[in-house]
Amino acid sequence: GVGLAGLNVGAGLSIGLAAIGAGVAVGMAAAAGIGVLTERRDMFGTVLIFVAIGEGIAVYGILFAVLMIFVGK
Repeated sequence: GVGLAGLNVGAGLSIGLAAIGAGVAVGMAAAAGIGVLTERRDMFGTVLIFVAIGEGIAVYGILFAVLMIFVGK
């Protein structure tokens, strides 16, 4: 019915918008990280953590989509 269609649309939006947000976050963090690494090579681990935190946004989007699909029925 209409409720199931709404769940599917919501799940799709949660993944899509989270992926867009993660892309923006990783792009900004990586650009700043490259600038930092040109001056201080010892900051590689810290830069890598900041880039990975941006990727976590997409994981949350997938998690919410799975929850909506399987718990919402």
